[in-house]
Order: sequence, then C-alpha cells, then structure tokens
Amino acid sequence: MSERLNYNHIAPAGAKALGGVYGYVTQSGLPGTLVTLVYLRISQINNCAYCLDMHTRDLLKSGVKVEKLALLQAWAEAGNLFDERERAALAWAETVTRVAETNVPDEAYQAARNVFSERELVDLTIAISLMNAYNRMSISFRNTPQAALEKAA
Repeated sequence: MSERLNYNHIAPAGAKALGGVYGYVTQSGLPGTLVTLVYLRISQINNCAYCLDMHTRDLLKSGVKVEKLALLQAWAEAGNLFDERERAALAWAETVTRVAETNVPDEAYQAARNVFSERELVDLTIAISLMNAYNRMSISFRNTPQAALEKAA
C-alpha cells in the first residue's frame, strides 16, 4: 500500500484543526487509556490499518496487557476483563460509529448516561467523532502503518 497524498502537508490548517480537537479530548478529563481503547475499537470497525497499528502500540506502551487488546473486538463476551466504564464507552462507540445502521437508539443513550455524566458523554462522543474522521482520512489517503514501514526498512 502506498500513500496517495500527505494531507498534513497539503492542508496543514485542516490537520491542525483536527489536532485541536485531539488536544481538547486529551484535556477533557476522560482517562487516556479509556479513550485509546475506544479509538482502537473504532479503528477495528472501520478497518483502518494505520490507526490500528498506532493505537495498539500506544496501549501496549501504557501497560495494557496484550490479552485485553486481543479480546477488544469481542469485549462484550470478555467477562470482567473490561470494567463498567470501558464496556459502556465501547458500546457507545460502536453505536455512534455505526450511526447509519443503528440511528443511536434511546436504549444505547440511556445505557451510556447511566455510566457517564453529560459532559463525559459529550466529550466521549467528540472523541468518537474525531477517530472516525481520522480513520476516514487515513484510509482515503492510504497512510502507511508504522509496522509496514518497519518491515520495508
């Protein structure tokens, strides 16, 4: 796979705007590991190789066990490996990411609200929206995953 174009160089103001949203999410108070698990799950749904590689590396560096990463795609069947907030965040991320299919039903909203404050839920939804945008940019323009670059070297 080769990169189609480098959107960071072609539209630096747009890339900076996305980076500003990323900075907001980082400062939102949501736990970093929780947000990165959500980013990884969204990237699994969207099949974004670049983001899958990046977020897996980030989670491993932060001390998340490989067993947890291996079961992320099946988090709902993984017993207590994922805590209540992680399960709620992952369920919300899935329904919001698949909005065209799910229409984000009231039951999903209420389940998320049972675990997250209004502000946390808004911030989480901003994070979900951001990762979906990044996935679409990376897939559309064929960002090369670090693992593929390392193999080529």
